Amino acid sequence: MLTPEVPMSHSVAGEPPSAGRRAAPLTTAVYSAVEWDLLSSLPGRVLVAAAAPAPGRPERGVMAGLAGLDAVAAGRASDSDLVRAVVAAIYARHDGASPPERLTDLVDLLAACRAASRVLGRRADPADSAAYRQWVQSVAARVCRAVPGPGERRVDQPAAPADRRFLDRLGAALGLG
Repeated sequence: MLTPEVPMSHSVAGEPPSAGRRAAPLTTAVYSAVEWDLLSSLPGRVLVAAAAPAPGRPERGVMAGLAGLDAVAAGRASDSDLVRAVVAAIYARHDGASPPERLTDLVDLLAACRAASRVLGRRADPADSAAYRQWVQSVAARVCRAVPGPGERRVDQPAAPADRRFLDRLGAALGLG
């Protein structure tokens, strides 16, 4: 279970900086358990929403889910302490230790994205905030551009118009433009 406050540092990420990556000073931002749950659950919620069937969007296959999981895992190599810490928290959850999966509608997901952006604006280093928000957006983009099923569409095809609208709304909620 999370402690009431989760300070951001390399120790929270569970790994020292890799070769070539400068050691960042201990971040003074502190997240409450509720804030940390929001930040660490949002990538999974975005993956689920991007993979879910919706009007005007193609059916998603296993490859789309795997592309989303790969995008989440790619956060382990991020230059951002925050992104690496979130990935470590996601991987630390296992067998009943994680909160129940929240299957929410798009309105709830976009509200969660806006809330996460506000938390990051108050508590995170601007570079970590930007890296986190771009990483979460990349999870959805990878799912939307993945193969939905055998022979239906190549990997990294341009997103369908409905997917593009979804990605645009997600980006706006994350404060990406």
